[in-house]
Amino acid sequence: MGVFSVSSIAVDHEVEEAAAAPQQQKDLDAGALFVLKSKGSWVHCGYHLTTSIVAPPLLSLPYAFTFLGWTAGILCLVVGALVTFYSYNLISLVLEHNAKMGHRHLRFRDIAHDILGPRWGRYYVGPIQFMVCYGAVVASTLLGGQCLKTIYLLSHPDGSMKLFEFVIIFGCLMLILAQVPSFHSLRHINMVSLLLCLAYSACATGGSIYIGNSSKGPKKDYSLSGDTQDRVFGIFNAIAIIATSYGNGIIPEIQATLAPPVKGKMFKGLCICYTMIAVTFFSVAISGYWAFGSQSEGLILSNFLDNGKALVPKWFILMTNMFTIMQLSAVGVVYLQPTNEVLERTFADPASGEFSARNVIPRLIARSLSVVAATTIAAMLPFFGDINSVIGAFGFMPLDFVLPMVFYNLTFKPSKRGLIFWVNVSIATVFSALGVIAAVAAVRQISLDAKTYRLFANV
Repeated sequence: MGVFSVSSIAVDHEVEEAAAAPQQQKDLDAGALFVLKSKGSWVHCGYHLTTSIVAPPLLSLPYAFTFLGWTAGILCLVVGALVTFYSYNLISLVLEHNAKMGHRHLRFRDIAHDILGPRWGRYYVGPIQFMVCYGAVVASTLLGGQCLKTIYLLSHPDGSMKLFEFVIIFGCLMLILAQVPSFHSLRHINMVSLLLCLAYSACATGGSIYIGNSSKGPKKDYSLSGDTQDRVFGIFNAIAIIATSYGNGIIPEIQATLAPPVKGKMFKGLCICYTMIAVTFFSVAISGYWAFGSQSEGLILSNFLDNGKALVPKWFILMTNMFTIMQLSAVGVVYLQPTNEVLERTFADPASGEFSARNVIPRLIARSLSVVAATTIAAMLPFFGDINSVIGAFGFMPLDFVLPMVFYNLTFKPSKRGLIFWVNVSIATVFSALGVIAAVAAVRQISLDAKTYRLFANV
């Protein structure tokens, strides 16, 4: 009887949540109504999560190992996976709880507004999420241009085209994808993106193993170089790289794409995502560091060329870069969604049809201008990766490692004598400190590299 009673209550909650959905739809602004449509399944959620996390930055993991070594490197990868899986589930539970109470939050700043107060949502969470997501769009555009340039130089070693030209070419692709109307509309693109991340990760792993077993590769050296100061800053730089690789920053927006009732769907989506993480992150990091050791480059694909000479067949490098470019376009458009939502809320009219001239024309202009701006920044600042490290330290750390713990403790109020409360407090405290130190390390790196900075540099 007791079991039947609990089940009945759970069913009643789900029925109430589904019944409340039409009324909530009527009260939505244009950004939530048109961009964050709640029509998806948990499988679609898994595609969105995988595209936002399992992205080309994972190709930098062997480089992070050069500062950490084998033991610390693998330990940081495992801890990063466990903490983020736990963190993303916590924020999902908070969102589900509020949805049951009749307050479904569709944006990160909305949940911060209700739990922490209006100023936190407007002046802290909203701005840092925008910086992180728009920074990811710029970084994706820059990396896409660099991959295009690699392909070009393979076939034209003495070619005269500059990096900024390839960035503009990639920006044109982004300009087209940016017009996809809603986050939910990306589900098929993100399904292909999931397959692409598996493809280029397999290529990176296979290429590393091939070179590591051949006489073409460098002598294996896993020693940590530099003096004590360089090593300390290197460790925090590596932690920032790993944290950014696991970073997401748009969990509420992804959960917003789920059709009500949302209970349990996000967990299933996260299981899809972290299965992909287990397959890709660890294989690329371990094989890349094993093959190239302390000589691992910032992007492991760069190690496949030695002074312009290919260490693997050229068609293999071409194929790997093509997989990477195609997935980068999906990653860029996923992280463009918070910007699209803001633009839609500002310029669109929720009372008019989604595809009416009143809404389509402002949408086309606003989204095109946002992509043009991102492409211009990427072309102008090919050293944007250093700047993005600072943004990541100030953005991904609080959004993904700190705020979910705070939200959970304030919403569910677990006992201060219990384990959950202190685990959450410990994680929030440790990663707050790591975020500040990682930001200092990133600023230091900018100061060291500043002398090489040039606008529109052909790097």
